[in-house]
Amino acid sequence: MGDYLIRGTALEGKVRAFAVETTVLTEEISQRHQTTPTATAALGRTAAAGLLIAAMLKGEEHLIVQVKGDGPIGQIVVDANAKGEVRGYVDNPLVDPPLKENGKLDIAAAVGTDGFLYITKDLGMKEPYKGSVPLVSGELAEDFTYYFAMSEQTPSAVALGVLVNTDHSILASGGFVIQLLPGLTNDEIGEIEEMLARIPSFTSMLGGGLNLEEILQTVLPSFQKLDQMDVMFRCKCSRERVETTLISLGKTELQEILEDEGFAEVVCHFCNEAYRFNEDDLKRMIEL
Repeated sequence: MGDYLIRGTALEGKVRAFAVETTVLTEEISQRHQTTPTATAALGRTAAAGLLIAAMLKGEEHLIVQVKGDGPIGQIVVDANAKGEVRGYVDNPLVDPPLKENGKLDIAAAVGTDGFLYITKDLGMKEPYKGSVPLVSGELAEDFTYYFAMSEQTPSAVALGVLVNTDHSILASGGFVIQLLPGLTNDEIGEIEEMLARIPSFTSMLGGGLNLEEILQTVLPSFQKLDQMDVMFRCKCSRERVETTLISLGKTELQEILEDEGFAEVVCHFCNEAYRFNEDDLKRMIEL
């Protein structure tokens, strides 16, 4: 079974929940960008979060997540849409901080703890919606939890994880968002918090064989799935789009590239695909 996302409700609609498995697409991201395990985990967590938030959108709406911390990984950028498509990159895919004392990947050491999380949503309006919060941990799940609380005023619990094998392949990846809606009693909130504190990590449950519905039911026994969709890595770049961008540079700059280099090569940040344009291609663009 490939990657997928589910959404549903619990406690008579007073809680809504989303969960996503991204094992296959995180593997593709890792292969495309040749990331270290820590960079894979940071980018994979952000991609899962992007898909979970994008699942709250509809139609052609999409969003961009930017994590700008003071760590050596630099900027993390993820582009996701309501159709379950995601792409992303990090500035430094080779970041490789030491493991934590418990042997786990140190995501915060790569991301940094001083900086901001930005989310820009294109909702088809005249201006995009922009939200931002300071980073609170650099481990990312806590940072997205803080984003929901402060920027969207929705109390939420976010779990994100990427389990990387010793050969750098991906064993399990994904996460969930549980959102508390008006009408919950203090006792109900307390029970949810207690369950969240007791459950294993998301990747432990996923890697242990639980499906997404079963994972959410460990926290919310009354969870009922409303729908499900496939999710995947997909980049919007193409040779035609890159050529249009080159043409927009103007004849003078294209002529300089032709005389200096004899060719042009453009690499897409999001998917690392390289597009090469030879001498004849450049002459044709100049003559347009």
